[in-house]
Amino acid sequence: MRRALELAATPGVPLGPNPRVGCVLLDAGGATVATGYHRGAGTPHAEADALAQAGAAARGATAVVTLEPCNHSGRTGPCVDALLAAGVARVVFAQSDPNLVAAGGAARLATHGVQVVPGLLADEAAALNEAWTFAVGRGRPMVTWKVASTLDGRVAAADGSSRWVTGLQARAQVHALRAAVDAVLIGTGTALADDPSLTARDPDGRPLARQPLRVVMGRRDIPATAALRDGVAELRLFTDATPGEALEALAGEDVQHVLLEGGPTLAAAFLRAGLIDRVIWYLAPKLLGAGEPAVGELGILAVDAAMDLQVTSVTRIGHDVRVDATMVPADPSSPRS
Repeated sequence: MRRALELAATPGVPLGPNPRVGCVLLDAGGATVATGYHRGAGTPHAEADALAQAGAAARGATAVVTLEPCNHSGRTGPCVDALLAAGVARVVFAQSDPNLVAAGGAARLATHGVQVVPGLLADEAAALNEAWTFAVGRGRPMVTWKVASTLDGRVAAADGSSRWVTGLQARAQVHALRAAVDAVLIGTGTALADDPSLTARDPDGRPLARQPLRVVMGRRDIPATAALRDGVAELRLFTDATPGEALEALAGEDVQHVLLEGGPTLAAAFLRAGLIDRVIWYLAPKLLGAGEPAVGELGILAVDAAMDLQVTSVTRIGHDVRVDATMVPADPSSPRS
């Protein structure tokens, strides 16, 4: 299974909208017959890729797959049909398919006499496709809130200046983050104050091959001369939408992971709506004492009503510190709830 996971994570495979999947075919003695992996939407699924290479040798083999074989027809036929037609005797898979449209492959294989072993390294497989798993299961994109602030929680000085709070290494990481997500979202306040491009760029300022969709929420117009309108990446404007409505619309465009880079007002709106899932916070060893806070009004009046986060890692990035965390669901009995 670890070999199948390696295949699924082959460099260059798109991060979405389809899951990354790997497959290894083994003969009765445990020797590898063939391997395969999914290369993106419209290409053969991992099982079909491996079966095509194996040919007649697939009969009686064990298929080790990182995701439950699909049981529906999309751009390609059901993997269950391909496995049955090839005469595969046993299927071991990691993650059960959370997509109700495609699920049911394991049960159908079992009814046709194929031995099925589910759940091997399921957590590792789900982590490989974290955003896809989340989006399919929740019906909306996963939202990661990225913040860069001073130690006293300021994202801009009293005069409005915010370039640059963090150092070069942290900013380079942010460009890598943008290249890995489907969309970057800000509010019109940030768009007008900072005139950001929101593109993913290399250290020399050149645009990377993969660019996220640029999304702006707010009722104010974005000037025709704004950097957001440079044509390097697509731009989507939501002039009258709530956070939930914006995410619903983005889900309809196969957006599975949103990087929230907006200011305190937009961050507060998403937090109040319970629509932030992960937080990446860059802390610069600086103090301002005044200026724009990282987050706006949340309606919280007491410490025991604070929103809780679970820290998953703390790393030093140059002179800065990166804190990764997930939001802890609110306790229904808490004062804030």
